[in-house]
Amino acid sequence: MTILEKAKEELKQKGFLDIEPPKSINYIKEIKKLRKKKNAVILAHYYQEDAIQDIADFVGDSLALAQQAAKTDADIIVFAGVHFMAETAKILNPSKKVLLPDLKAGCSLADSCPPNEFAAFKKKHPNHIVVSYVNTSAEIKALTDIVCTSSNAEKIINSIPKDQSIIFAPDRNLGSWLIKKTGRDMLLWDGACMVHEAFSIEKILDLYAKNPDAEIIAHPESQAHLLKVAKYVGSTSGLLSYVQKSKAKTFIVATEVGILHKMRQLVPNKILIPAPVDDDNCNCSECFYMKMNTMKKLYLCLKYELPSVEVNATLSKKALVSIERMLELSK
Repeated sequence: MTILEKAKEELKQKGFLDIEPPKSINYIKEIKKLRKKKNAVILAHYYQEDAIQDIADFVGDSLALAQQAAKTDADIIVFAGVHFMAETAKILNPSKKVLLPDLKAGCSLADSCPPNEFAAFKKKHPNHIVVSYVNTSAEIKALTDIVCTSSNAEKIINSIPKDQSIIFAPDRNLGSWLIKKTGRDMLLWDGACMVHEAFSIEKILDLYAKNPDAEIIAHPESQAHLLKVAKYVGSTSGLLSYVQKSKAKTFIVATEVGILHKMRQLVPNKILIPAPVDDDNCNCSECFYMKMNTMKKLYLCLKYELPSVEVNATLSKKALVSIERMLELSK
């Protein structure tokens, strides 16, 4: 039984999954009260629902959240994100309690890199240094030399001697983009994020034809044909910074739609259009896993201090090395 399965069984035994708060409950008021009482910090990713972003102590991308997790003095870390993020926070804070509102909030990109298969792949290329995207499990991080995020990936690749061979995992799209940016001939693991591969280039170009003054901006996890037509390609935080600096008034935004909440707060006078996807029933790309967290689950998680995220101590120590190398290079 995996750690995740054990945790889910623990929740079932304690009846946590069946608890229903009073219908009249004010989640904002109660969460603030519990946060203060328990000396808890709420860290939220930009892809979380608007209400969670608004109540969080800190909202950021993967790098910024990891940096916050590394320096917090809170007794409890509530991670409103997905499992690998909370797992990373636990690795950085083994003595603290780390909570995730919904343990089933996973990641399609992390799932695309099974540890056993990656270990075998790495073994075939013993002279390669391994750089892995933060969107991976603790097992993959333990097999990694340096972790990176989309914010610092280019800097980290450029920090490696040019004569050193590199394996980059797990996102093939981000890896291909980095090869073009850095000129390095890296060996790529064949993984991808379903959210960033859902965009329809045809619909985006049709949308652009109707909005010729708009700028297409995209996350580097997107496919190459989309990145070719984008005016700007960058990390989540990079996209937020770009819309503030650009003189353009309209943007077609190709990343998870949750980012638009923060963008609208930063540039209320600009027009932000979510990039369309292939699905005719949906107009934007939304991460199902990110949206599994809700205000109700956030409240219950703080109240009962469940579900908690645990990482095997030996595994945690191995994974910590690659994460700390990233944090050091990101200063």
